[in-house]
Amino acid sequence: MPAKSEEAVEILVIVGREVRVTHPDKLYFSKQTRLSKLDLVRYYLAVAPGALAGIRNRPIVLKRFVHGAEGEAFYQKRAPGDRPTWLRTATLSFPSGRTAEELVVDDAAGLAWIVNLGCLELHPHAVRATDLDHPDELRVDLDPGPGVGWEDVRRVALEVKAFLDEMGLRGWPKTSGSRGMHVNVRIEPRWSFELVRRAALALSRAIERRAPALATSKWWKEERHGVFLDYNQNAKDRTTASAYSVRPLPDARVSTPLSWEEVAECEPGDFTVLTVPDRFARIGDPHAGMDAEPNTLEGLLELAARDEAAGLGDAPWPPHFRKMEGESPRVAPSRAKSAPKKQRTKMPLVTVSNSPDKDAALAGLERWKSRHVEVAGYLAIDDVLVDSMRGRFSTWTRIRVNLRNVPEAIRPEQETPDPDDDPTREWRRRSRKNA
Repeated sequence: MPAKSEEAVEILVIVGREVRVTHPDKLYFSKQTRLSKLDLVRYYLAVAPGALAGIRNRPIVLKRFVHGAEGEAFYQKRAPGDRPTWLRTATLSFPSGRTAEELVVDDAAGLAWIVNLGCLELHPHAVRATDLDHPDELRVDLDPGPGVGWEDVRRVALEVKAFLDEMGLRGWPKTSGSRGMHVNVRIEPRWSFELVRRAALALSRAIERRAPALATSKWWKEERHGVFLDYNQNAKDRTTASAYSVRPLPDARVSTPLSWEEVAECEPGDFTVLTVPDRFARIGDPHAGMDAEPNTLEGLLELAARDEAAGLGDAPWPPHFRKMEGESPRVAPSRAKSAPKKQRTKMPLVTVSNSPDKDAALAGLERWKSRHVEVAGYLAIDDVLVDSMRGRFSTWTRIRVNLRNVPEAIRPEQETPDPDDDPTREWRRRSRKNA
């Protein structure tokens, strides 16, 4: 019987600690660029001061791409049991009532250790491990809808800056590493998650009033247009990709901190694993001073109170949260019981793609449009529905097209989605079989 070959391992000594990088030559990116696991570890070590500034002393959710950036990812809240003794943890409680002991990464060795687990992205909570009930960061997440261009994202970001300036607050912009942008505001850790979210909702509504053609604060997709300011990213248990996170796009794009002077002309594709280390060595971290300038939320909370006095109640929370006092109905307006009673018309929807890779799903949409050129000419921006789907252990993107504006005579039939990689299909098939 042939001897089993030894597993390839690269041993790195980082801040005096040994970190094992297993399968160092394993390709994590292989399409537009080629990067191994060891390449990614070296990238994170090159930008470690900046990356650690976003996660140090914070519990972190592990989003693991064990099959590479082109494979399916899964979230892991609980710290691995075989972690080194020098990695500490913090115990968080969640809206469901459950708790989890999550990792806290404080140095470059810990950063390399989680990258070895397949963590391309860094997903820290908005709290420090020393105070798990009071966030020290308000997160403004600019999420463009289908068909919304990068120029509009930049314009909304600059509107956010102008508003924050008027409120006496300082925001720190960065590319999301995908199609959007994040603006983080360092705050004093004095307010609960509920109050920080309330402040974020007031900010989102203010931007919508200032730029109604570009921005929206509406939670329900049927009411959105332009760039959505996702206030619910400030709810407890929500995380976003932090500074210098590598995103699973074919060009290995990076969520990159910017100065405000860069926002008007920046292009997200300029910031990748191959370009950001040189930028970091040349200009340092544009967000290095963030912790020195904590802000107060009093002005935003006063604005929230004025909104409520004017009849604007709480907006919908994410579905897994308990119903909140004063929250508007947690049901899409078109399905609300209070909506005018009329015969429900089933929308002519077709599913064009399913994939754990959002980029692949969007590419499938473009192929569908190229096959149905005449049909595509009738589609409005909000006729393309990009849904982020989440199963128990995985996420994927589903793209559907609403053919309501397309003449019936030329409406295409449902085809096999391209790609058609719904990771829950087999689980649902087994569930039906066992029922």
